[in-house]
Amino acid sequence: MDAGLEQKSKRSGALPWVLFVLTACALGAVLYFGWGLFGQERARANSAEQKLSDTTVKLAEADASRRALEERVKALEAEKAAMQSSMSALSENLEEAQAELARLKATYDSLQEKMQAEIKKGEIKLSQAGGRIQVDLVDKVLFDSGKAELSPRGVEVLTRLAGVLASVDDKLIQVSGHTDDAPPVNEVKERYPTNWELSAARAVNVVRFLAEKGKVPPKRLVAAGHGEYQPVASNATPQGRAANRRIEILLLPMLDKQKAQVAAAPSKPEAQPAALKRKSTKVSGGREK
Repeated sequence: MDAGLEQKSKRSGALPWVLFVLTACALGAVLYFGWGLFGQERARANSAEQKLSDTTVKLAEADASRRALEERVKALEAEKAAMQSSMSALSENLEEAQAELARLKATYDSLQEKMQAEIKKGEIKLSQAGGRIQVDLVDKVLFDSGKAELSPRGVEVLTRLAGVLASVDDKLIQVSGHTDDAPPVNEVKERYPTNWELSAARAVNVVRFLAEKGKVPPKRLVAAGHGEYQPVASNATPQGRAANRRIEILLLPMLDKQKAQVAAAPSKPEAQPAALKRKSTKVSGGREK
């Protein structure tokens, strides 16, 4: 009996240690497996954080690229607008140039038709270059020898010429007088001391006729005298001197500033003084100019 109780008492005393050991083992197992699961979750969390960080960086880079592309698109659109504007301006300039060439050709053709008799005789030469037309008239067509006043034939020739020039509304018309190198002598020298005066007087008389009789707007007319200083041939031969004695009529394109000045100028020619009208125009003697 006592032995059974003692044995039973021993078993009862060992039970708590067994439970403790089992509990410790169970706790250890839980801690072991739990720590492993915690480590895995921690690794997953770290991986997710890294991916999130990488994604954030990529999103920032993508946003920067988007903004850069938007700026580039804006720049390209601005370039496109500028190119379209430039192309439009070039197209307008081309149309204006083509219209100008058409007007120039029409004027040239009209002059050829009106002055064909003098052109065939070599008394008038027409040329066209650089947007301008040049009409060269030998002096004998317009003036008698040593005189600056228009001859009857000169009036007839200029009347036909004025019929064309009066319709040209986009050009300056410059009339230039030229002589050979022989200085004025005798009575001619009394009125025109040098070839400057003679060439200028001839140019002015042509301009006045075009404005007063030919109805060419005076605000588009210019007179200039060059004397003997712009020859087109040698003065060593009679033929060369004859070529140098000439009137040049240039139809010149107008710059914007000149167009504004012409538009603001009076449209009627200045009245000629009565004293000048009464003055004798006959001059005799002297070498042919």
